[in-house]
Amino acid sequence: MRLVKVYYHSKEEKIPLSWLNLHPDLLKIMEEMGIIELAGDSIKADGLQKIYKMMRLKNLLGVNFNGAAIIVDLLERIEELEE
Repeated sequence: MRLVKVYYHSKEEKIPLSWLNLHPDLLKIMEEMGIIELAGDSIKADGLQKIYKMMRLKNLLGVNFNGAAIIVDLLERIEELEE
């Protein structure tokens, strides 16, 4: 699996799934787990940020998929509390 940088203007911007180098089944699993929200054949930019963070944790630190999802969720909660 390879990471690809995608630039966007706002977190509400929708990015086509065809731009991502991810298997569609992986995206469906993430959606079922409540990690991301898919809108047809696109994803919001904030969902893409979550996927990017999870892939970095998995590839660089060897964290499993479920653990990466929990870590990203906790990081988001911490960011909300700091605001």
